[in-house]
Amino acid sequence: MADNGNGFEPEITVFMCIYCADMAADTAGALHIQYPANVKLVKMPCTGKTDVQYILNAFEHGADGVYVVGCPIGNCHHVRGNERARVRVSRVKKLLDEIGIGSERLEMYFVSGGMGETFARVANEMTERIRALGPSPLRELQSEPS
Repeated sequence: MADNGNGFEPEITVFMCIYCADMAADTAGALHIQYPANVKLVKMPCTGKTDVQYILNAFEHGADGVYVVGCPIGNCHHVRGNERARVRVSRVKKLLDEIGIGSERLEMYFVSGGMGETFARVANEMTERIRALGPSPLRELQSEPS
């Protein structure tokens, strides 16, 4: 994986449902479509269970970027879980701007199980986006001596 010349390789956390998103990841694997190894997958029963605190904790524990991958709108296995997740992600994006981390470090995507190429493309796009932004501002705070 190439970096931007300064040795920075972003850490990215992905919260994903065990239905469509997990199947899309499996489809990418079955088709031998690679996505960056810096993308850490966290499987959730439904993206509707992705609490605001989980997203904030991901940043606090070293993620430079976070994204949520759920079922397509209108096709959630838990009826409206993906819609609840979309509202939470929107709320957290505002909070990230307010606290100086930046909303562009968080995103939500919707994929169906057969969309392995899309799953991999999103992983690549988020990696490039976060690489261009540089390390999370929290990294500097964590590396400062107490």
